Amino acid sequence: MSWWWAGAIGAAKKKLDEDDAPPKYQSVALIIGVTGIVGNSLAEILPLSDTPGGPWKVYGVARRPRPQWNADHPIEYIQCDISDPDQTLTKLAALQDVTHLFYVTWANRSTESENCEINGKMFKNVLDAVIPNSPNLQHVSLQTGRKHYVGPFELLGKLAVDPPFNEDLPRLDAPNFYYTLEDILFESVKQKEGLTWSVHRPGNIFGFSPYSMMNILGALCVYAAICKHEGVPLKFPGSKEAWDCYSDCSDADLIAEQHIWAAVDPYAKNEAFNISNGDVFKWKHFWKVLAEQFEVEDGGLDEGEERVSFEEMMKGKEGVWDEIVREKGLVVTRLEDVGGWWFVDLIFGGECMLDSMNKSKEHGFLGFRNSKSSLVSWIDKMKGYKIVP
Repeated sequence: MSWWWAGAIGAAKKKLDEDDAPPKYQSVALIIGVTGIVGNSLAEILPLSDTPGGPWKVYGVARRPRPQWNADHPIEYIQCDISDPDQTLTKLAALQDVTHLFYVTWANRSTESENCEINGKMFKNVLDAVIPNSPNLQHVSLQTGRKHYVGPFELLGKLAVDPPFNEDLPRLDAPNFYYTLEDILFESVKQKEGLTWSVHRPGNIFGFSPYSMMNILGALCVYAAICKHEGVPLKFPGSKEAWDCYSDCSDADLIAEQHIWAAVDPYAKNEAFNISNGDVFKWKHFWKVLAEQFEVEDGGLDEGEERVSFEEMMKGKEGVWDEIVREKGLVVTRLEDVGGWWFVDLIFGGECMLDSMNKSKEHGFLGFRNSKSSLVSWIDKMKGYKIVP
C-alpha cells in the first residue's frame, strides 16, 4: 500500500531508524518557512526512514533563531530573512545540492496589494538564489490556500463563489498574492529544463506552530487555557452560521504528505491540488471536544448576546497569559505570537466553505485524516511541548 494511503495513522507517527548507518541521501529538501505550521511537519516527516524519495537530507530556513520546539528535527537550520535579496542570495546560493524546494511561508501586510508586493519579492528572492545554483533541482512545491477561491481577506464574502471549490475554477477578478506567487513560479521554472512544480491549497489548518499567523487551533487552545485560568465558560466567539454549518480542515501532516507525494510522483507534476482531510464537521460538535481537553465548562454559542470580536475579547490578556506560562512552566511565548485572534474572527464570522478532493484522489493521493482525531492529537502535541497547559 502506498505510503500516502496510510492517512488514518499518519506519516509523522512513524519513527526514525536511529540504529541504522548514516544514509546516502537520494534527495535534498529545502524548506522555506520551516518553523511554520506546515514547515514544521515537513521537517518532521522528510527525515523519516520510509519517506518516499528518501533518504532525505533537509535544510530548513526561517527568519528567527531556531526555537526549542523545532530543535529535535534532524535538519540543517538556516536563519535567513528572505525579504532581503542579498542575504537570501548569500545563504541559499551556497546550497548547491538541493533537489526539491518546499515553499511554505508568507508575510502579512495591511492590504492585498502590499501582500502581493512583499510575498512576490520573498518568493522571487528564493527562486533567484536556488534555481541557477542548484544543478540537480527537480521540483518546486508552492503552498497557497483557499483564498485562491474566495479572494483576499479584505474582500471576503463580497465576491461571488459557490462551493465546493475545485482546482479548475477561474481566478477571481481581484488582487491576490496567491496569484502573484503562481505567476512567479510558472515563469521561474522555465529557466531550467525539466524543472517541475506543484501548488497546494489547504483550508483551515490544524497543526503545531507557535509562530504561525493563521493557527486557528493554537489560538483556540490559548483561549481555552485562559478561560480555565479565569474560571469562566468557554464561549464560542463566532456567528451562528459558523456554529451550525459544515466545515472542513486540513491536517498539517497531511498537507506535508501531499507536498512530498507531488514532489516525487510523476503523475502529480505541474498541477495544483486542494488538500483537506476528506471529512466534514460542525464547530458546535467540536466545541465540546475542545472544552473537554482543557477541563473547562462548554459555554457554547449564546444566541441572545451581541457578538463581540475575539480580538476585542482578548485585549489586555497579555498579563493573564504570562501568569499561566509562569505557573504551568510553559515555554515562554508572547500572547500576540500564539493568539491569532484576527484570523479566528475571520473564520468564525461567516458561513463555512468546503473544497473538493476529487482531483487529488484521481491523481493518486489517497491520504486522509479523521478531523476529530486530528483536533485531539494536535492539542496533545501542544501540551506535550508545553506551549499550552
